This record gives sequence, C-alpha cells and structure tokens, in this order.
Amino acid sequence: MKYPIGIQTFEKIRTEGYVYVDKTQLVYKLATEGSCYFLSRPRRFGKSLLLSTLKSYFLGKKELFDGLAIADLETDWKEHPVLHFDFNTGKYTDSAALDEKIVHHLEQWEPLYDIKPKKFQSLSTRFENVIARACERTGRKVVVLVDEYDKPLLETIGNPELQDDYRKTLKSVYGVVKTLDSCIRFAFFTGVTKFSKVSIFSDLNNLKDITLDDRFSEICGISEEEIHRDFDEEVLLMAEVNAISKDECYRRLKKNYDGYHFSKQSVGMYNPFSLLNALDSKDFRDFWFATGTPTFLVEVLQHTDYPLDKLTTEEVDVRTMDSVDMMYSNPIPLLFQSGYLTIKDFDKEFKSYRLGFPNEEVERGFAQFLGTYYFSGGMNGSFTINNFVRDVRNGDIEGFMTRLQALFADGDYQVMGEMEIYFQNTLSVIFKLMGFYVQVERHTSRGRMDVTIQTRDYVYIMELKVDKTADEALQQIEDKQYAAPFVSDPRKLFKVGVRFGSESKGIDEWKYVSL
Repeated sequence: MKYPIGIQTFEKIRTEGYVYVDKTQLVYKLATEGSCYFLSRPRRFGKSLLLSTLKSYFLGKKELFDGLAIADLETDWKEHPVLHFDFNTGKYTDSAALDEKIVHHLEQWEPLYDIKPKKFQSLSTRFENVIARACERTGRKVVVLVDEYDKPLLETIGNPELQDDYRKTLKSVYGVVKTLDSCIRFAFFTGVTKFSKVSIFSDLNNLKDITLDDRFSEICGISEEEIHRDFDEEVLLMAEVNAISKDECYRRLKKNYDGYHFSKQSVGMYNPFSLLNALDSKDFRDFWFATGTPTFLVEVLQHTDYPLDKLTTEEVDVRTMDSVDMMYSNPIPLLFQSGYLTIKDFDKEFKSYRLGFPNEEVERGFAQFLGTYYFSGGMNGSFTINNFVRDVRNGDIEGFMTRLQALFADGDYQVMGEMEIYFQNTLSVIFKLMGFYVQVERHTSRGRMDVTIQTRDYVYIMELKVDKTADEALQQIEDKQYAAPFVSDPRKLFKVGVRFGSESKGIDEWKYVSL
C-alpha cells in the first residue's frame, strides 16, 4: 500500500495509486448545502488535502472521483474558476512578506483573465477585479479556497504592531468574498486557530463555522470505522512485525493516535499523519511531535502562569473554546484549537466542555516539550526522566530527591513567570513524564503538591510545601492518613516531606520515613 505521507494534492493521490480515505460524501454535502465555510483543525490533520479535493471537484475533474462516494451523488460536473490562496509556505517576518505572498497569487491569476493591474492599486481591488473578470469570462461563479488563513497572524504573535498590519490586510482581502457575493459560488477558509475578535471575518456575515459541527466532525482525520475498512490488512502486517496480535495492534494504535473529538457528539478521530506513519514504518513512535511544536505555542506558554495540572480538569464553554484572542490570560482555547487538548465530555445542563489530551502521543510529547523549558539544559544529562524512574523503581529515595534538588538548584525561574506556579508546573511535568513508566497520582492546590508514586516494589507518598518545614509536610501525611490505603500492602512504603523555599527558589530540605 502506498501511503500519501506529506502529499496534500488530491489529484496526485488519485493518479499515482496512493491510498485515499473517502471523504467525498461530506465534500458533496458542503458543496450543495452551503456556500461559505470556516474550519479550524490542528496541523497535519488533512486541511490542505480537503481543500485540494474541493478544488478538483469544482474544476469538474470527474475522472478523479471514480469509485468514490461522490460519483454516485453528483450528476452535473460543472467547471468553475478556482482561486486558491495557500499561506502554508510563506515566512511572515516583516511588513512586506504578506503583501508579497498575496501578490504572488494575484500575478498568477491576472494574466488568465487579461487583467493588467494599475500602479498602486490595492490588493483588495486587484482581488475584486480577478473575481469579477473570472466570473464574466467563464460565465461561471468563482470558488475561493484559503489554506491556513491564520499563519501570518500566528507567526507574528509577540509583534502586535506587525500582527495588526497583517490583520488589516487580510480583512480587506477576505472581505472581497462578501462584497462580490453575487460572483461567488463557494468559499472555504481553513486554519489552526480562530481569531474571533480581531474582525478579520467581520464583513463575512454569511461565513458558516463548522469547526464544532457534528455533521462535519469526521471531515478531517480517520475514524475507527475507516481504519478497519481501509487498513485492516496493513494493521495485520504491523502486528506480525511487532510480534503482537492484530487486536493488540489496534489497541496500541488507538491508545497512541486516536481520541480527537471535534464536537460534543463526535466519534474519536485518529491523527492521519501519525497513523499513516505508524502503518508505513510498522512502529509506534511519536510522529506528530517530531514535526515540531509551533513557535506561537512557545510564545504563549512563556507568558502565562497557568497551572498545568488544571489543563484536564477545567470546564469551558463554547465561547471560551471558540477564540484565541485572550490567549495570554488563558491558553486553553489555543491548546484546544492546536490539537493539544480535545473534547472529552459535554455537560448538557451547563453547556460546558471538559477537555483533555486526545492520546498518549500528544500527552507524552507535550510533557517532553514543556520539559525543555522547565528543566535547565532540557531533557539531557543527569535530569533525564529515565534516571528518575530508575531511582523510584530501585527504592533509591536519596538518589531521586538529590536529583530533584539539583534540578531546582540549576533552574531558571524567570522563564515561566510566577515562582510558586513555576515550582508546581516543573514538578507536574516531571511526574507526568514519570507516569508513562510508573503509576503517579497528583493532587494539587496553590502552594503545595501531594504526590503518590507506585511501582512493583515500592510506594512513595510525598507532601510538598512552600515555605514550611519538611517535618510539617510529614505531619500532614500522618494527619490526613494518606498512607491508610496501603496499610496491608506488602510493598515498602516511603513517606516524604519536602520544603520548597520562595527565597532560595529551590528545595531547602527534605525528610522521609520508610515502613
């Protein structure tokens, strides 16, 4: 089987024998039930392929759709002029970069319709002329497709002046779609995020946002039904290579790459990039994070004091999830729209969503990514998680605590904001990463963190306090009877009290008793 890894052109996939998961029934639904759409999905989730499929459909390339669902639905394959903006490849670092990208597209289209732009003519006027002339010359209404509309804005996070210039430019160009509505057959905008308050789409009051629409929740990604339908033999081959059963292979694929939910009632969706890479390589690696974490996410996390342990416990309403405009005070919408968090549950009474990590690939990759910013020197040297895990597995509480104390002694506490939250977040990342190898439970509140770690032979109960003594931390373990569930447990039990000093910005003392 040929996997279209990194191939985003529908025509190439269909003509060169690559596997294609049929989404054309939904493409037909889009084309026949509406005319102007917006869709937000995480990176590497098939947005560009969706637009390429729409492009081939509206160009009337019937032969590319033979054998697909749409072949039985569409009876009138009309060719329309298609104007396809692709902002994926640009590097938006200065005021001229966005204009140059838009001009590049306009200069491809204007000769097709014998348009000679006037000197100093605005980009929006030039775009208007292209649409009007294309409609006039062909006798068919125009299709406008915009891929990664928000990339110029995401790359200018941290540069508000340049971002504001880009907003104005994009607003004027995108507004043409509404101005020339009579000439537009169909328009589709995609991106990672939704900037709802910056008025980019304020003139497009006919724009239908299908990001959280149950009817289109499966339009990108691969469902459980689709993987069984289209890849069952490939899963069997992968199982044989890894010396596991086919059922176990399905379970591990699901655990690693499934779990994205894009509406309150949607089925779980696999990340297509990760799934196809896994089936191609016959290996369960973290493929999505290997492509790199966007710099805009780093920018936001560096400017927030958000407690990381709240990521999977907070409930948010649809308005919070819908916009990234307040990202510096609340990173949740950005993390959701970027694919690091997904919908886990919906409360019908309060109309609120509970979010969480979609799968282990994202959860593990996210923790490792944060580790490079919370740990001095990143995940290298003596602070690798492997060493922490070996210590707790071997019952070496002295080694574990010595490593932890050294980590904070070398840390940079100006990186992530307020010190107390930084202390908690650093520990949260450590224990999150350890949790992939040993059982770790964390109970947090501002100023302290309670941790229980379990291995085959040992149980660790830790109480961590800010500006209180290690003895006080140990006493709380006794007073709250944290060890009660393990009274009859044959494993060796450690009770550990830790003091974190606000002045020293490190672990001042720690004590333990063992049973």
